[in-house]
Amino acid sequence: MEAKAKTSKPTAEKSTTKTPAKKSAAKDLMDLFEDSLKDIYWAEKALAKALPKMQKNATDEKLQSAIENHIVETEEHIVRLEQCFEALGKKAQAKKCDAMQGLLDEGKSIMEETEPGAVRDSGIVAAAQKVEHYEIATYGTLAAFAKVLKEDECMNILLMTLNEEKNCNELLTKLADTNINSQAVEA
Repeated sequence: MEAKAKTSKPTAEKSTTKTPAKKSAAKDLMDLFEDSLKDIYWAEKALAKALPKMQKNATDEKLQSAIENHIVETEEHIVRLEQCFEALGKKAQAKKCDAMQGLLDEGKSIMEETEPGAVRDSGIVAAAQKVEHYEIATYGTLAAFAKVLKEDECMNILLMTLNEEKNCNELLTKLADTNINSQAVEA
């Protein structure tokens, strides 16, 4: 007599289990908006510290210049976020952004794992674009939140920053496509 093989059915229980909210969890969209502002405020401050290291490790002059310009923009983004907090009647407060920390760690790792020159420059561009994509997603979401919350001053500030992040990403793409990646192939 043949024994029936036991087949285990994948359980959906693990993937459908609800995550309990923390006591400090956002209760409404305004809470989520403010929490997200704290997150990106931390992220911009961390980026302001990381960008000079990226600039120092870049060898392409146009990439160095682009990073230098973005350092200035990032400082302005920090000031704008402080203006958003002020418009909301809140004190500017940072909350560690795990996503940005991960992206910055990855950028550091790329620099450590590549020789100085074109290949490292390509890695720096890749890492920088991942940061830009995160910022574009975050500022777009925050602007959408501000719009429905009727926080027009914040929305305008966030849209200004969103536009600068998109421009930075386009510049990085252009640098990579027109020069840096081609040099990395030849390295």
